[in-house]
This record gives sequence, C-alpha cells and structure tokens, in this order.
Amino acid sequence: MNARAGISLTARSGQALKGCALAPGDKSISHRAILFGALAEGESVATGLLEGDDVLRTAAAMRALGAAVERDLTHKGPVWRIEGAPWKSPLRALYFGNSGTGCRLVLGAAAGQRVEAAFDGDESLRKRPMRRVAEPLAAMGAVIAARDGKLPLSLTAARLSGVEYALPVASAQVKSAVLLAGLGAAGTTSIIEPERSRDHTERMLAAFGARLTISGEGFGRRISIAGGQRLKAATVDVPGDPSSAAFIAAAAAIAPGSDVTIRNVLVNPLRAGFYETLRDMGADVAYLDKRDAGGEPVADIRVRHAALKGVAVPAARAPSMIDEYPVLSVVAAFAKGDTYMPGVEELRVKESDRLDAIEAGLNLNGVKTESGPDWLRVFGRDGDVEGGGFVRTHLDHRIAMSFLVMGLASAKAVTIDDATMIATSYPAFADTMRALGADMG
Repeated sequence: MNARAGISLTARSGQALKGCALAPGDKSISHRAILFGALAEGESVATGLLEGDDVLRTAAAMRALGAAVERDLTHKGPVWRIEGAPWKSPLRALYFGNSGTGCRLVLGAAAGQRVEAAFDGDESLRKRPMRRVAEPLAAMGAVIAARDGKLPLSLTAARLSGVEYALPVASAQVKSAVLLAGLGAAGTTSIIEPERSRDHTERMLAAFGARLTISGEGFGRRISIAGGQRLKAATVDVPGDPSSAAFIAAAAAIAPGSDVTIRNVLVNPLRAGFYETLRDMGADVAYLDKRDAGGEPVADIRVRHAALKGVAVPAARAPSMIDEYPVLSVVAAFAKGDTYMPGVEELRVKESDRLDAIEAGLNLNGVKTESGPDWLRVFGRDGDVEGGGFVRTHLDHRIAMSFLVMGLASAKAVTIDDATMIATSYPAFADTMRALGADMG
C-alpha cells in the first residue's frame, strides 16, 4: 500500500467479456463545455457530461470566478446549465485536485479575462510542469509567479497582446490555453503547431460563435483568433470518452472469447490513434453507426478478441493517443513479437512518470521492456502473460485501470495498490467491467 493507505483492487482472468457498455462522457469536451459556457453570454446547456473529480473541479473554479453552474437531474439524466458572467477575482485559491487539463485551460482563460487568482492542486499535480503554458502567456503580457514552474502559482491581472507562438511540441492543452487567452487579448493570437493535436477547442470555439482561421503549416497547422470576441451560449451533447473506452476495448481484445460493443464514443481522428493501432496489431475493431453529434464524429465501437502481433507505432500518432499508451502497453504484452512506441516523451510529465510506471508494472508481471527518454519497447508474450504482481499506481488513474485490464487476461491475478484515483476520469469503471463479466474486486 502507498502512504495514503489507498483502496487496493484485484482483477482476475477466466471470464470472457460480453455485452454493451457506455463510456463516461469525454473528459476533454466536458472541461471545455463548462469553461466555454462560463465565458459565454447567456445560458449554455451540457448533457452527457463526465461527472468525475477533474471536471467537477473545473465547475467549482467557474463558480468561484463568477459563473452560475447548476446540475439538474431529469428523467433522461443529468443536465448542466452554465450561465456566463464577467469574470471576477476569486476570494480563495482555485484548487484543481489532480486535473492538469482544467488547471492549464483555466489559467489561459483567466489571463485573458484579467483576473487575479491563485492556482493549486494535489500532491501529484504540484509535480507537473506549468512552465510550458506560463511562458507563452507571459509573452502575451500575463504576470505569473511560480516556483520552479510548478504549482502553486499566482496570476496578476494584466492587459494581454496577441502573439504568434510556435509550439515546440504539439500539445492541445498549451494550444488551448493560449487561444483562450487570445479571446481577451488586443490584436490577433496565432498558434503554430508542428503536428496536429486534439482540436476540441477549435471545434467548440466555433460552436460558441468565435471566429477562427485555420490553415495548414507544414505537417501541422496555424490557428488564429482575433481578440475582443465574446462567446455566445450553446448546447453541448458530450459523447463518450475514447480514452476511457480504450480500457474496455483493450480488455475485450486480450480476454479470450470476448465480444463487446461500446456505445456513443467520440471517434474524432485526432483522438482515434489507439483504435488504429489496435487494428494494426490484428485486433477485431469495427465502428458501427457512424454519425455526427455537436460537430464531433461519434460511433459505436465493437471489439472482439483476436490474435495480436507486435507493431512499430508511428511517432506522429502519439498526439492522438498519448493517454492510451499505458493500456496499449498492456495489450502489447499479450501480442506476438515486440511493440515499439517512439515519440512518447510527454508520458514523463503526466500524473506520474508514466514510462517508468508502465515499465515497473509490466516487469513486475513477467513482461520484458526497454526504454529511452522518449520511447518504449514491450516484448510481447503471445498471450502468455504471467501476472501476479502488486502494482504501484503513483496516484495515476490510467496506470491503475491499465493493470486491472492486464489482470483480466493474465495467468495470475493482478492487484493495484490504490483504486481511489480512478474516480478522476472514470468513476464507474469497476462496475462497468463487472457488468460485462469481469472478475474485479
């Protein structure tokens, strides 16, 4: 057990997974729905919102900044109503728990709204870098004070001017923070990304009435936004999160006899790299009933167990699946041959050093690995994974769920030291898996 005396959880093999499941609402879109609604004129409505701890922290921050955020329970499920208002400086520090997305996006938006605020988070978030967001904001005129570029930090009200900023590494969070700051800046703000990253911010800005220009720039894009714009209220129907659905899909791919359909999942091409990689490995993955919901592509995803082979994952695919590498590494352990994953340096600065955590967990369960600063190689065991390990999660929800997935197909049960952090992104994970037949408890 870790120092927090968390709640351990064990997963055991022996059961095929069968049936249909709903993934929780997409976390990225949920954060933005509340944040954009708080910036907009009028009342915005969001359905299907992820009600995990991370998103609830963003909702609390919006209330502290002056927006009215209410949850109504209807016969069709929860409906969130967000009434935008001019932002005010909060009385207390904005606390984001474990949510790097919420913290970075709100920092950019708050800088553009010229408020003074302190930002803080839990032990894990305090270790994660904020400098990569603070630096471009400072170039716009934001006054941000932080020790060693990490939380806690303070933002002082200042007038911002638009800039042209070339991202050193593709990052949807940095891009989004700068674009949100640009809403309140004088002049035009332009972001140049070296390769395409998640575009939920651009899609949702347009849905809320903002004017953007987007053009190709080498392998990436240039996104520009004029300052002085005020968003207009909108309705957002949040689709299922492909990163959360990935754990169900991975379990179905590796557990013999499994056949699972995950309903209403976001299949935006900039978020679908994991499913492309599963197909490359020989997994039986099909998109059913493809459709559009609120400007985003959605489908039901059916996954059936199949023999898997190791592959070299293109580095250019990393931005579209950065959160799925932990569970992809577990899938790779069951494949025939090795799987090579380059371009994953961002895993070093997630909720934990995910590369170290992945390797430690795999090695503990009898799977060999190699790694470097920005790459990982997993030597697959062709379905014969020993398991039996007690895995340290390092307060990382994705590490926790990934190794529970491993336990559903390994020879021996796998136990994680702390399941409490799973609630940050997927509160119903264990219940969902049990409903499909998983032995988890």
